[in-house]
Amino acid sequence: MNIAVVTDSTAYLPEDLRKRLQIHVVPLAVTIDGKDYEEEIDLTTEEFYEKVRGNGPLPKTSQPSVGQFAAKFKELKEAGADAIVSIHLSSGISGTYTGAVQAGDLDETLDVRAFDSEISCYMQGFYAIRAAELAQSGASMDDIMNELEEMKQTMRAYFMVDDLSHLQRGGRLSSAQALIGGLLQVKPILHFVDKVIVPFEKIRTRKKAMKRIADMLAEDAANMPLEASIIHGNQPEEAQTWLAELSERLPDVKFTISHFGPVIGTHLGEGAMGLGWVKRKTNN
Repeated sequence: MNIAVVTDSTAYLPEDLRKRLQIHVVPLAVTIDGKDYEEEIDLTTEEFYEKVRGNGPLPKTSQPSVGQFAAKFKELKEAGADAIVSIHLSSGISGTYTGAVQAGDLDETLDVRAFDSEISCYMQGFYAIRAAELAQSGASMDDIMNELEEMKQTMRAYFMVDDLSHLQRGGRLSSAQALIGGLLQVKPILHFVDKVIVPFEKIRTRKKAMKRIADMLAEDAANMPLEASIIHGNQPEEAQTWLAELSERLPDVKFTISHFGPVIGTHLGEGAMGLGWVKRKTNN
């Protein structure tokens, strides 16, 4: 069976990896000063942060239309796909997953199974990578979907932002939570629970927050092999420094560095930093 793997642009997977594993991407978009950009197609992450720096209006983000998904699925079917696994950011913060479900229902001759990652960014990407590797090895659709569900049991991700107002203004965090964080000048650690973003712990400084996240990674790394990703909001030097520290402390963890691109960066703001991990297949 020829199984194609689709994700959306908020996985922020590097192009060479997408090509090697044949992962197909449907882009989300941002609107800045009335102009629409498909992220990482019409606008790089660096260009995005340059454009929105300052106190101007918050960009607007938009999900792919059902038509965009339907066109992608049709393209893959015409290229020989018998089935499609479509993996997307959390349905609690975007309607992207629902769009994929609706598009998949339009063609009864094609087996399309949408998967709600309940998370985003490179953690979502981990699911797409695993699905693509399984598809290339000849796994069945049921095997792939079962593996993705199993991954959820060990998937963890924590992040912090410099300014909670982006999340609050974008409707991804309640006004009360944003106000409390601002008044106390804390660096709250955030995570996904039941598909939405909620505070995990309130910590006073960025340094202490990063140490707390690293300690949680170390706890899990003591019990299972892990692959992890450092995710940054236009902070490449800080990400590299953290990578060096974490790699020295946890040499058995397989690390990568990724970023918060335009759509997610709209809601987190420049300076956000995250770390996520999942149980690694021992043959990786």
